[in-house]
Amino acid sequence: MNDLKLWLDDPCLEPYRKVIWNRYLQAVLKERNFTGCHAALSDACNGHLFYGLHRTADGWVFREWAPNATDIYLLGDFNHWKKHPDYALRPAGGGNWEITLPAKALRHSDLYKLWIEWPGGGGERIPAYATRAVQDTQTKLFAAQVWQPARAYRWKYAAPERVRNPLIYEAHIGMSGEEERVTTFDEFRQQTLPRIIRLGYNVIQLMAIQEHPYYGSFGYQVSNFFAVSSRFGTPDALKRLIDEAHRHGVAVILDLVHSHAVKNEAEGLSRFDGSDYQYFHCGTAGTHPVWNSRLFDYGRDEVLHFLLSNSKFWLTEYRFDGFRFDGVTSMIYRDHGIGRDFTDYSLYFDGNQDEDAIIYLILANRLIHLVNPNALTIAEDVSGMPGLAAPQADGGMGFDFRMSMGVADFWIKTIKEKRDEQWHVGDMFYELTNKRRDEHTISYAESHDQAMVGDKTIIFRLMDKAMYDAMNVFERNLIVDRGMALHKMIRLLSLATAGDGYLTFMGNEFGHPEWIDFPREGNGWSYRYARRQWSLADNPDLRYHFLRDFEEGMIRIAASESLFDARPHVIVQHIADQILIFKRGDLLFVFNFNPAKSFTNYRFPAEAGKYITLLDSDAPSFDGFGRVDTSIPHFTLYDDNTHFLQLYIPNRTGRALKRITH
Repeated sequence: MNDLKLWLDDPCLEPYRKVIWNRYLQAVLKERNFTGCHAALSDACNGHLFYGLHRTADGWVFREWAPNATDIYLLGDFNHWKKHPDYALRPAGGGNWEITLPAKALRHSDLYKLWIEWPGGGGERIPAYATRAVQDTQTKLFAAQVWQPARAYRWKYAAPERVRNPLIYEAHIGMSGEEERVTTFDEFRQQTLPRIIRLGYNVIQLMAIQEHPYYGSFGYQVSNFFAVSSRFGTPDALKRLIDEAHRHGVAVILDLVHSHAVKNEAEGLSRFDGSDYQYFHCGTAGTHPVWNSRLFDYGRDEVLHFLLSNSKFWLTEYRFDGFRFDGVTSMIYRDHGIGRDFTDYSLYFDGNQDEDAIIYLILANRLIHLVNPNALTIAEDVSGMPGLAAPQADGGMGFDFRMSMGVADFWIKTIKEKRDEQWHVGDMFYELTNKRRDEHTISYAESHDQAMVGDKTIIFRLMDKAMYDAMNVFERNLIVDRGMALHKMIRLLSLATAGDGYLTFMGNEFGHPEWIDFPREGNGWSYRYARRQWSLADNPDLRYHFLRDFEEGMIRIAASESLFDARPHVIVQHIADQILIFKRGDLLFVFNFNPAKSFTNYRFPAEAGKYITLLDSDAPSFDGFGRVDTSIPHFTLYDDNTHFLQLYIPNRTGRALKRITH
């Protein structure tokens, strides 16, 4: 057994080296098996080019994998939705079925489905590799749609270079507009994309792109893995959006759901060919106990080929710049991590792990980076599995980044459970910087999870009902003043301590006042809370724009000052004063979380030089009280063999300063 860097760098993993080595070896063997006679794994995963409907030089060809089927027919507008021998698929070996049709048999925008028969039954199904599915406005039923426009979309702009430090704007197309309806790709491109560019974010993470029958699932109950959700527009409209983002140097990643699939049979893959086990585990192992969705059997080569091809499809057909993998914790543990506190290393190697799922994730990362070396892969895992974001060659799973999910949880717990006087700056710095050295991480104060109905955003927890009647600029309100100050400080501290990148959810940057609640029976199918009220941030008479402007300022600093090139180093961590001061390269961050006490001539060690203020949460331009003149530079003093700064640090403020070395 060879040594791998993963356990060499972390002695706590030494007892589990056999498990890690076997995992590494199995991934290597599986890749070799998949690659076969091809030059690379990326050349072998082309299910989307073989299966499904394709235009040929003289007609059409359609193929489907359905090993339990006894007969399959194409149904559609072209044959009045009737079984017809001219549209019967023939067996092609290996559980595959095939049909060739003349060019005139199908037209662009025709609707179609499969009628699949199996021992003891049959039913209509949407093809597994369908690239477009649309919903009937009357019946609410979905059908596949022939998508073969006369002119294919012509890409205009090259993708940006690989993003070293992602500043991610998490967005949902449908709820991105202000009107109470579903917003489209084109509207997002025209109205929301410019806002993201102005803020300075360099990555957009698009949610709910894969087709899903229930809008209220937030896109996490996928039915058609290769289809763009038609409720937002056409495939070409999505391409235009991505192309326009690339024009401005902004990468676009897909929130990819490979952790489970919708249970619906008419729209999705469940019991596709009549069997319970074609794509999923059979019996109870095939159903998620909380999500009530189907769970993939990652031990089947056909399933791996389907999912790997799906990753390649989104990279090549739509030029996505990578993926955020949803629900990784659910994938890699047989109990899906439900009710577990991962407080000991043994819990990562106790036999509860789904090694097939882990092998799949290793292969997925391998394939994605072969297809596009500049692609980003980000794992959403709450368990902290070691090696998740370590290179495969070191014994890891190969993700480029993992989400620092504990940061948002820490802020929620602090706001909910502690009085302002109890906010412990030592705990803050530890929780926000406690990350594995061998992994890159993305931090966030809040994501879409915290904005969902039943939860609360940071701004709502801080202000509650005062947001509705006290956010005007013409009067002061103590609750709003506190909320505004802490909202800015929390976000700045989360960014300033982030490992390698930062994320926010659409609208949170200006303290969007209401939760997210998609249309459902319980709310009368209302869109009131499934939208973003940009007009609040655009109104100079309201205070929301101050938060947006502060966000723009701190994102600009992160990008222009190479924030992530150095790690945070604490200078002052005074628990009683609630003062936290740390350096990061030539940047100095000064926070006073004390709710009442300001400090004059607060003295602390600092590298010799001149310091200028880059950002001050208390500046009047950010709705602060302007207690510090940010135009005045600060120079270190020297006493008792120590260089030090003396600053006035008002209560409830955060400040970023830069040391000038020339």
